[in-house]
Amino acid sequence: QLHLVDSGGGLVQPGGSLRLSCAPSGFSLDYYAIGWFRRAPGKEREGISCLSSGDGSTYYAASVKGRFTISRDDANNTGYLQMDNLKPEDTAVYYCAADYVPCPWFNDPPYWGQGTQVTVSS
Repeated sequence: QLHLVDSGGGLVQPGGSLRLSCAPSGFSLDYYAIGWFRRAPGKEREGISCLSSGDGSTYYAASVKGRFTISRDDANNTGYLQMDNLKPEDTAVYYCAADYVPCPWFNDPPYWGQGTQVTVSS
């Protein structure tokens, strides 16, 4: 079964940084757009970033723009989300996703990671 494995979450103090990773299982990320979503306790899922293959166009939600950076390393078949200047409101479970459709996505992508917890607290 094709899916993604996301990792890199943890506990960090406000102002700190984390880098999340997203690796496919059973397929290559070549030609796939990759994206990141998050779900905070008691809130709806939020799409926060997306990176297309090919032209490399990116999308960031206003809540993370300027602090988070999405990237990909096709040679290592891995996607990343660099999160800097983290705030307590960034606390959530983060999910990576992939779709053959380029960004922006208007429907749920077919491939998802299992989620990784990010907690920002002093």
